[in-house]
Amino acid sequence: MPDPLPAITQRPSPNFGPRKTVAGLPSIAFVVLHYTGMKTPENALARLADPTAQVSAHYVIDDEGRIYRMVAEEHRAWHAGVSYWKGVRDLNSVSIGIEITNPGHDYGYRDFPGAQMASVTALCRDILARHRLPAAAVIGHSDIAPGRKIDPGELFPWQSLAAQKVGFWPSLSGTKHLISTDDAMKLLSAIGYATPLSVERGADILAAPADCIAAFQRHYRPRKIDGLLDSETSALIQTLAEQVATTS
Repeated sequence: MPDPLPAITQRPSPNFGPRKTVAGLPSIAFVVLHYTGMKTPENALARLADPTAQVSAHYVIDDEGRIYRMVAEEHRAWHAGVSYWKGVRDLNSVSIGIEITNPGHDYGYRDFPGAQMASVTALCRDILARHRLPAAAVIGHSDIAPGRKIDPGELFPWQSLAAQKVGFWPSLSGTKHLISTDDAMKLLSAIGYATPLSVERGADILAAPADCIAAFQRHYRPRKIDGLLDSETSALIQTLAEQVATTS
C-alpha cells in the first residue's frame, strides 16, 4: 500500500499568476521536481513567499516530510524558468512545481531523507491520480533546462520513485548498439529534451548535445555524468525512447 498523503500546511505565496493555454495540452500536464538549493527549509519557504524574489512553487516538502501548499494548483507558479519539454516552452503554465528541501550543490548536497521521499511519493501519486496523468509526467528541473539546471540532482532516487509509479525508468533488455550523436539527439528529442534538433538555433533554451546527454545521465545514469555518449548511455537512451513511444 502506498503511504497516505500527509496533512498539508497552507503557506501562501503572492508569486503566481493565471495559467496560459498551451494548445493540445490540459491545464496541468506535468509535475516538475526541484530541490530548493538553500541552507535551511525555512530559508527556502521565505524566499518562495518573497514578492521581490519572483519565484514560487505549488508545494514545498521539507526534510521531515511536511508538505506546504504555497500556490493553489489552478494558478501558474513561477518555478520552471526558461525551459522546454516535448515542444512546450511555457512549462509554468502546464505543470505543478514541487520544491524539495535540500541544500543542493552549493551548500552541501546530500541524500534525501526517507520521510521526505515518502511525502514526495504520496503527493506525486495524488496529483497524478487527480489529474489523470501518466507516471512519465513527473520530470526533473534538470530535464527541462539542460545545461542550466541540475536539480534535483544525481542523489535523487528516481529509480525508487519509478518503482512506485512516479516517473519513468528504462528497463534494459536485448542488445543495443552504440549510436551516433545525431541519432541520440533524435531520440532525446522524442523523449522530450531540448536538443539542437528540437529547438531552433539561437533560442534561449537551446542546449549543446553534451548538455542534453548529461541531463539524461543525471536522471537515468547518475553514477557517471560526463556528457559522453558511451555504450551504457546509448543503450539507456534507446530503451527509454522505445518505452516512451509505446506508452504515449
